[in-house]
Amino acid sequence: MTADSTAAGSPGGPGRPTLQLLAAVDVSRRQVLPARRAGGLAAASNDPVEVAWRWQLAGADWLHLVDIDAAFGSGSNRDVLRGVVERLDIDVEVSGGIHDDVSLETALATGCRRVILGTEALATPAWCAEAISAYGDRIAVALDVRGTTLAPRGGHPEGGELASTLSWLDAQGCVRYVVTDVARDGSLRGPNVELLRAVCAGVSGPVIASGGVSTLADLAALAALVPAGVEGAIIGTALYTGTLDLGAALRFLHGGTG
Repeated sequence: MTADSTAAGSPGGPGRPTLQLLAAVDVSRRQVLPARRAGGLAAASNDPVEVAWRWQLAGADWLHLVDIDAAFGSGSNRDVLRGVVERLDIDVEVSGGIHDDVSLETALATGCRRVILGTEALATPAWCAEAISAYGDRIAVALDVRGTTLAPRGGHPEGGELASTLSWLDAQGCVRYVVTDVARDGSLRGPNVELLRAVCAGVSGPVIASGGVSTLADLAALAALVPAGVEGAIIGTALYTGTLDLGAALRFLHGGTG
């Protein structure tokens, strides 16, 4: 048992809901983002399929697959993403630059389980509402947050207030939310538990946490929020630096030792 699991306690148990873990694979120029290959388990490969397979073999049930170039408006890796989805036996959610009919249909055509509309999609609320209505639980909305304000990625201008956006999305029937404190994303400084608790209190659907997770204690803190509405946690940097072992994290959450 690791020091983290001893300190945090093991959150899993019979009859108790378990926090889902989603391993992140960021793709740029048809390869795993170079920053993701700086050490750790994925250092031996820049092939998105090989890296995704590594996380599946480690026990992941979900993959969080991001087209970085599409998110920044500098290109597309949709055929690469489709190749990843086709070769895996686990669920995949696809993100990056999905904000209109063409990008949404292209993302869905990869065969993924669900797609994530970025904060920039909220700039066209009528379209966003139509997508949510048409595709139900195949749609999640990503909310990148700085303080109490939305902070879109990819050079898009600042968004609106978080509270009013949540209220509007909930009224449209949004099924699921992916919430990132941008100040903690990639920082390994732990998740923003207060932000996640506030979002859960303001919406009807489940919330996936993103940003900052690096220890079993962080996972225990998120698992404690499962009854409040936190469904899962996306882990990226911690896996690629070797700070957190995916297999150990899954065992910890399911009631075993780290």
